[in-house]
Amino acid sequence: MLLLCIVLVLLSDICQVPAANTTSGITQDSGLIVAEDGQNVTLKCFSTNNAVTFFSWYQQSLGGKPLIISSWMKHHKEASIYPAYKDRFRILPESKDGTHHLMITDLHPSDSATYYCGTLEFNTIEFGQGAFLHVRPPTSNIRAAVHQPALKPLQSGDSVNLSCTVYAEKCVGEQTLYWFRHGAAQPAVMYLGAGQCKHLQDEKAHMTKCTLNLAIKSVSSATAGMYYCALASCGEIVFGNGTRVVIAEDSTKAPPFLLHYLSVALAVSIILLIVFAFIMYKLKQTSCSVCNGTVSHPTCSAASDATNEDADLHYAALGLNRTSERLNQQESVRSVCVYSSVKTRKR
Repeated sequence: MLLLCIVLVLLSDICQVPAANTTSGITQDSGLIVAEDGQNVTLKCFSTNNAVTFFSWYQQSLGGKPLIISSWMKHHKEASIYPAYKDRFRILPESKDGTHHLMITDLHPSDSATYYCGTLEFNTIEFGQGAFLHVRPPTSNIRAAVHQPALKPLQSGDSVNLSCTVYAEKCVGEQTLYWFRHGAAQPAVMYLGAGQCKHLQDEKAHMTKCTLNLAIKSVSSATAGMYYCALASCGEIVFGNGTRVVIAEDSTKAPPFLLHYLSVALAVSIILLIVFAFIMYKLKQTSCSVCNGTVSHPTCSAASDATNEDADLHYAALGLNRTSERLNQQESVRSVCVYSSVKTRKR
């Protein structure tokens, strides 16, 4: 039984399926969302947890702190919009399936920021991964170009170094470089600082050249996606064409579902073998008990019971001692009971 318990524990470990890397109870738009100046956009948020009693939306500009946009208490008809956002921000009517969407009308370039959906369950506050909304201005006030080289498909576990080159005109104020992720199961914004910049000489003395690298030590399905390099300068953001990180399928590896079924089949086979071995052991133990005389022979018992039913039955037992010459001299002598019965007729 101890061995059976160990096998069951191993089976439970084999059959475990890792959970997805998502925020508990919250599903919201994530990654990079691009919109044009003057358009409307709706940021979606869902919660499948019925214990959630409070919803909220936050806005975080690049390099800034999170600012609360709205709050909504469960069972209230309308959400509260904070004064700085009352004109163009509103919460769509909450429906029965736990939705809490934020709609922004007449987008401005200043609306470019990361938006987080938050929930409150008793005394626990949780946030979604956040979505970065990039609002393109109708005309650009800066001259900048961002170049990103293409990347070949990678194998799971490989290391890669993403590179980005930025040519930008000098601008009053701080120039900062960022990496953004889209499609990866991780937050969208990655702040890495100003990179390595130098001034270009001759006719391009008013231009700067900056390089920015991003090292990924071990790629996986969680890190796969599109990576954008961006320059934040003069109140605007300029994005590159993006570098896609793709995990190539290894044909030598079996599909995950096949490995799962094979593991289950192996565990079931081991359990059946243990059960069959236990049954054979019990049968062998019972057979040896009869042979060694530790259990009374069923023929003898049957005959003994027959004497109680008919007094006219007479029987005699003959003991025959046989020693097999083919077996070892030390083999135990077997006794066989033979009964004969004679029944007399009454005249």
